[in-house]
Amino acid sequence: MSGTLNKVMLIGHLGDEVKMHYFEGGGSIGRFPLATNESYTKKDTGEKVTQTEWHNVVVRNKAAEICEKYLHKGDRVYIEGKIKTRKWQDDKGNDRYSTEINVDEFTFLTTKGQSTGGSAAQEKPSTSSGDDLPF
Repeated sequence: MSGTLNKVMLIGHLGDEVKMHYFEGGGSIGRFPLATNESYTKKDTGEKVTQTEWHNVVVRNKAAEICEKYLHKGDRVYIEGKIKTRKWQDDKGNDRYSTEINVDEFTFLTTKGQSTGGSAAQEKPSTSSGDDLPF
Protein backbone atom coordinates (compact mmCIF):
# COMPACT_ATOMS: atom_id res chain seq x y z
CA MET A 1 0.00 0.00 0.00
CA SER A 2 1.59 3.26 -1.07
CA GLY A 3 -0.76 5.66 0.80
CA THR A 4 -1.28 6.33 4.45
CA LEU A 5 -4.36 6.44 6.66
CA ASN A 6 -5.08 8.36 9.85
CA LYS A 7 -8.50 7.19 11.09
CA VAL A 8 -9.78 6.59 14.59
CA MET A 9 -13.07 4.99 15.64
CA LEU A 10 -13.96 5.04 19.33
CA ILE A 11 -16.97 4.15 21.46
CA GLY A 12 -16.73 5.49 24.98
CA HIS A 13 -18.20 7.56 27.77
CA LEU A 14 -17.72 11.29 28.32
CA GLY A 15 -15.56 11.97 31.34
CA ASP A 16 -16.78 15.57 31.68
CA GLU A 17 -19.09 18.11 30.09
CA VAL A 18 -18.14 19.56 26.68
CA LYS A 19 -15.99 22.67 27.22
CA MET A 20 -16.59 25.30 24.52
CA HIS A 21 -14.40 28.11 23.22
CA TYR A 22 -15.79 30.68 20.80
CA PHE A 23 -13.72 32.68 18.31
CA GLU A 24 -14.22 36.04 16.64
CA GLY A 25 -15.93 35.45 13.33
CA GLY A 26 -18.30 32.80 14.68
CA GLY A 27 -16.10 29.72 14.86
CA SER A 28 -16.12 27.46 17.90
CA ILE A 29 -14.31 24.46 19.31
CA GLY A 30 -15.50 21.93 21.88
CA ARG A 31 -13.29 19.64 23.93
CA PHE A 32 -14.10 16.69 26.16
CA PRO A 33 -12.36 13.63 27.59
CA LEU A 34 -13.59 10.24 26.36
CA ALA A 35 -12.99 7.02 28.31
CA THR A 36 -12.68 3.63 26.63
CA ASN A 37 -12.36 0.44 28.66
CA GLU A 38 -10.68 -2.88 28.03
CA SER A 39 -11.42 -5.82 30.32
CA TYR A 40 -9.61 -9.11 30.66
CA THR A 41 -9.19 -11.92 33.19
CA LYS A 42 -5.77 -12.74 34.60
CA LYS A 43 -4.99 -16.39 33.87
CA ASP A 44 -3.03 -17.01 37.07
CA THR A 45 -5.51 -15.48 39.55
CA GLY A 46 -8.81 -15.39 37.65
CA GLU A 47 -9.13 -11.73 38.64
CA LYS A 48 -11.04 -9.51 36.24
CA VAL A 49 -9.07 -6.38 35.32
CA THR A 50 -10.44 -3.29 33.58
CA GLN A 51 -8.10 -0.74 32.07
CA THR A 52 -9.36 2.70 31.10
CA GLU A 53 -7.77 4.75 28.35
CA TRP A 54 -8.53 8.49 28.19
CA HIS A 55 -8.74 10.33 24.87
CA ASN A 56 -8.79 14.11 24.36
CA VAL A 57 -11.58 14.77 21.85
CA VAL A 58 -11.90 17.95 19.78
CA VAL A 59 -14.99 18.89 17.77
CA ARG A 60 -15.48 22.10 15.78
CA ASN A 61 -18.13 24.68 14.85
CA LYS A 62 -21.77 23.48 14.46
CA ALA A 63 -20.87 19.93 15.50
CA ALA A 64 -19.31 21.33 18.70
CA GLU A 65 -22.49 23.25 19.48
CA ILE A 66 -24.59 20.10 18.96
CA CYS A 67 -22.30 18.13 21.27
CA GLU A 68 -22.45 20.85 23.92
CA LYS A 69 -26.25 20.88 23.79
CA TYR A 70 -26.91 17.13 23.83
CA LEU A 71 -23.89 15.35 25.33
CA HIS A 72 -23.32 15.18 29.07
CA LYS A 73 -20.83 13.56 31.42
CA GLY A 74 -21.28 9.78 31.38
CA ASP A 75 -23.07 9.66 28.00
CA ARG A 76 -21.93 7.04 25.51
CA VAL A 77 -20.87 8.21 22.05
CA TYR A 78 -19.32 6.82 18.87
CA ILE A 79 -16.79 9.08 17.19
CA GLU A 80 -14.74 8.92 14.01
CA GLY A 81 -11.81 11.20 13.42
CA LYS A 82 -8.08 11.67 13.07
CA ILE A 83 -5.21 11.64 15.55
CA LYS A 84 -3.44 15.00 15.78
CA THR A 85 -0.53 15.93 18.01
CA ARG A 86 -0.39 19.56 19.02
CA LYS A 87 2.79 21.27 20.27
CA TRP A 88 2.56 24.15 22.76
CA GLN A 89 4.65 25.84 25.44
CA ASP A 90 3.88 25.83 29.15
CA ASP A 91 4.33 28.80 31.52
CA LYS A 92 8.04 28.00 31.92
CA GLY A 93 8.66 27.93 28.15
CA ASN A 94 8.97 24.12 27.96
CA ASP A 95 7.67 22.39 24.85
CA ARG A 96 4.61 20.27 25.61
CA TYR A 97 2.62 17.93 23.40
CA SER A 98 -1.06 16.95 23.42
CA THR A 99 -2.47 14.09 21.38
CA GLU A 100 -6.07 14.71 20.38
CA ILE A 101 -8.81 13.06 18.36
CA ASN A 102 -10.22 15.57 15.85
CA VAL A 103 -13.80 14.45 15.17
CA ASP A 104 -15.16 14.09 11.64
CA GLU A 105 -18.40 12.24 12.53
CA PHE A 106 -20.21 11.17 15.67
CA THR A 107 -23.28 9.29 16.82
CA PHE A 108 -24.93 9.62 20.22
CA LEU A 109 -25.44 6.17 21.74
CA THR A 110 -27.08 7.14 25.04
CA THR A 111 -30.84 7.43 24.63
CA LYS A 112 -32.65 10.41 26.11
CA GLY A 113 -34.01 8.32 29.00
CA GLN A 114 -30.54 6.99 29.89
CA SER A 115 -28.71 10.34 29.92
CA THR A 116 -26.94 11.05 33.20
CA GLY A 117 -27.09 14.81 32.71
CA GLY A 118 -29.47 17.32 31.22
CA SER A 119 -33.20 16.95 30.81
CA ALA A 120 -34.73 13.60 29.92
CA ALA A 121 -37.22 15.49 27.76
CA GLN A 122 -34.52 16.65 25.34
CA GLU A 123 -34.52 15.11 21.88
CA LYS A 124 -31.12 13.78 20.86
CA PRO A 125 -30.20 13.49 17.20
CA SER A 126 -28.89 10.06 16.30
CA THR A 127 -25.94 11.27 14.26
CA SER A 128 -24.26 14.39 12.99
CA SER A 129 -24.08 13.12 9.42
CA GLY A 130 -27.20 10.98 9.06
CA ASP A 131 -25.10 7.84 8.54
CA ASP A 132 -25.47 4.63 10.49
CA LEU A 133 -22.62 3.05 12.42
CA PRO A 134 -20.15 1.34 10.11
CA PHE A 135 -20.37 -2.01 11.89
